[in-house]
Amino acid sequence: MKIGASYWMFEGGLEAKKPIAEAMQEAKDLGFDSIELAIASEGVLTHETTEQECKDIVATAEKIGIEISSVASGESWGCSPTSNDPAEREKIVEFTKKALQVTKWLGTDAYLFVPGAVHVFFLPEGDVIPYDIAYDRAKEVVAKLVPTAEQVGVTIAIENVWNKFLLSPLEMRDFIDSFDSNRVGCYFDVGNVLLTGYPDQWIKILGDRIARVHIKDYKMVGTAEGFVDMCEGDVDFESVKKALGEIGYDSYLTAEMLPYEPGRPEKTADAMKKLFK
Repeated sequence: MKIGASYWMFEGGLEAKKPIAEAMQEAKDLGFDSIELAIASEGVLTHETTEQECKDIVATAEKIGIEISSVASGESWGCSPTSNDPAEREKIVEFTKKALQVTKWLGTDAYLFVPGAVHVFFLPEGDVIPYDIAYDRAKEVVAKLVPTAEQVGVTIAIENVWNKFLLSPLEMRDFIDSFDSNRVGCYFDVGNVLLTGYPDQWIKILGDRIARVHIKDYKMVGTAEGFVDMCEGDVDFESVKKALGEIGYDSYLTAEMLPYEPGRPEKTADAMKKLFK
């Protein structure tokens, strides 16, 4: 397995302002094997990024000596696949179709997708969508994306996030399997799941449905304040490693430590090398 860094963990990354070449060089200098880039409707990498621009990014990565592991997007937090507004749901479909193509142009085959939400904890005034309706809408949106994913050869990797949705590994498994496509999988986050479950159990149940893995730590305080620097929380990384080995996972492990704080990328790189190298 190779250790990677999320573009979002570098200064200016969450704001989509960090020059991609600078982020790749910083990740390389810290000893990461790969970087996960991030796409949004505005910023340094968007759904309108051209094939030639992607080729230039790939060439820069090769020159630096770092791999592009995957592409992530938080676009569907604000433009939700489970929104009450049909126009919003269609907008995220069109954005994601283009983003899947950009992902392919960047030479990787996994796209992190947030499938919507029953409720978004950091948008307290947002709508609360009934769970069954959210499920149906999420299925409808992903179904519309599957043909594009299969055509370009990129997996829609659905992440387990704090969206009050797909809360069980059995439910995540069955949701993925309902599309009968090897281009729908899971982007498993070991820290996000800790509040309601056990990472090793999710890993064993999801098995080869796991397309990529996010690494972060969480201390059991019940709120977002529990996300802490690696090795300072309650994630049992030894059981995570054991479970990943049991399912034969040999792809990227990407650190997603947010938000940026001075010294955090360096601290994260040291922890990742200690844990997984």
